[in-house]
Amino acid sequence: MEKLVIALGGNALQEAGKPATAESQLDVVEKTSEYIADIIEAGYGVIVAHGNGPQVGRIVLQNEYATAITPSMPFDVCGAMSQGYIGYHIQQGLSKVLAKRGINKQVATVVTQVVVDKNDPKFINPSKPIGPFYTEDEAKAIASEKGYTMKEDAGRGWRRVVASPMPVEIVELDAVKCLVDNGFITVTVGGGGIPVIKNADGNLEGTAAVIDKDLASEKLAEDLDADALVILTAVENVCINFGKPNQKTLSVLDTTEAKKYIAEGHFAPGSMLPKIEAAVKFVESKPGRRSIITSLDKAVEALKGVAGTTIK
Repeated sequence: MEKLVIALGGNALQEAGKPATAESQLDVVEKTSEYIADIIEAGYGVIVAHGNGPQVGRIVLQNEYATAITPSMPFDVCGAMSQGYIGYHIQQGLSKVLAKRGINKQVATVVTQVVVDKNDPKFINPSKPIGPFYTEDEAKAIASEKGYTMKEDAGRGWRRVVASPMPVEIVELDAVKCLVDNGFITVTVGGGGIPVIKNADGNLEGTAAVIDKDLASEKLAEDLDADALVILTAVENVCINFGKPNQKTLSVLDTTEAKKYIAEGHFAPGSMLPKIEAAVKFVESKPGRRSIITSLDKAVEALKGVAGTTIK
């Protein structure tokens, strides 16, 4: 049985134009679960990873606006909260769909810590915006009071920014392996994992950072010796010259071509670029591995090589 790590994008959890309620998210997750069930029914072993951008952002907002009533939680704790409730929704949605199809498999979520290097250069110049917008005066006051790094965000106001370091080690990897080896569909490294650093005593402590979920999924896929990394997003194929008259759809891409297109700036940072970087890293980690980037509804076809973009 081929083992797949599936990295779900934001569209798998939240639908544009729909309210950002728990009920709405669960409804979207149930629809997403039908596609995951298709993959399971096709005979693949599945491990699920996911993003958490909008969800953790809302948790941070709730914390910030409620500080007069209850102390706000640090960002790593907010990340853990998002892992818990997104995992819970995937457990509910996917279990419901599998039961309807007569597939006797259990779904389990692991609240997952991911070690990052405290000396990662991205900590020197944090750039990942999180949380609400502020005026310049409000931002300066918050920076002074809490020690946050605040930056102006594309003319829309000021926001807190944190680092986006590389994943180094998945702390709960053995627990994930145990679940996977015993037939559980496992949800892990949600939102890229809860970022933790090793302190002077060798103990782990949370840090304010955002690990890219595609790069964390790649690390997971390597460590689990998966056969394929499947990155599911809002588009069916990777394209170059995206949105231009000479846009070109890519069905198959080798790593040399991918690196050339990265260098030429074809892929947007924070969007397609980390997906391509993760795909290339996984493919190059061991002979015979492949990465797929496609949309939810084309996943099974992409695994058969008749849709999506395959990186070899």
